[in-house]
Amino acid sequence: MRILHTMFRVADLQRSLDFYINTMGMQLLRQKDNEEYEYSLAFVGYGSEEDGAVIELTYNWGKDDYDMGNAFGHIALETDDIYSLCSTLEEKGADVYRKPGPVKGGSTLIAFVRDPDGYAIELIQH
Repeated sequence: MRILHTMFRVADLQRSLDFYINTMGMQLLRQKDNEEYEYSLAFVGYGSEEDGAVIELTYNWGKDDYDMGNAFGHIALETDDIYSLCSTLEEKGADVYRKPGPVKGGSTLIAFVRDPDGYAIELIQH
């Protein structure tokens, strides 16, 4: 068994693809429209789906907002230079709402950024 993907429902697929590809540096791995059931899927990641978990972006045609609820926390991404990455993300207009620094009660360096739909992404220094 292995984790294949995490799915996010998004309000604007192109806006989300722009964020994950151009801001976060992921690759578009595959994309598909389902005319009959009126939804689009796009899979993004840092490598192939065979090599690791990816993110599935799901756009339900005509739906432009979702109730985020209070159960989902975040996804986590590892980075080699958290300070440089956060600076680059901010230059690209991303919301780095928790600046890089040690986790409370520890020494691991973390930061948090939000995607265009408000999903939290934790960045962790390698």
